[in-house]
Amino acid sequence: MTTPALTPDSLNSFLAENFAPWVRDLGIEITEVTDSFTVSRMPNTERLARVGGIVSGQALMSMADTTMVMATAGYFGAFHPVATTNFDCQFLRPGVGEWIVCRADIVRAGKSLAFVQAELVAEPSGHQIARAQATFYVA
Repeated sequence: MTTPALTPDSLNSFLAENFAPWVRDLGIEITEVTDSFTVSRMPNTERLARVGGIVSGQALMSMADTTMVMATAGYFGAFHPVATTNFDCQFLRPGVGEWIVCRADIVRAGKSLAFVQAELVAEPSGHQIARAQATFYVA
């Protein structure tokens, strides 16, 4: 018997029920999930912006980490507790626009570690604004 694939709705429910309130306040929504990648989006709101309407780096890093965690669930086909053991983020240009879209790809995953990378893009311009890489311990 195969494990049923996770859906964006199931990941959004998991996010709403299990993540810290301040992470939920970011308004992250999972829009696509497969066994190799997950896509999310986050509105660019006044609460997340700094001077000039630019999304704060802290919000971008939280979005990337959250989306990469969700990508590990998509990879395993179920929710496994994971802990971020390493996180690296490069900011490439100011994040301005209506939405930020994050795609997290599984680079490699095993029984105890998962290596994931993410790309964050501002919409509607389509400009890449940041990229991140993380290693997760899989419990």
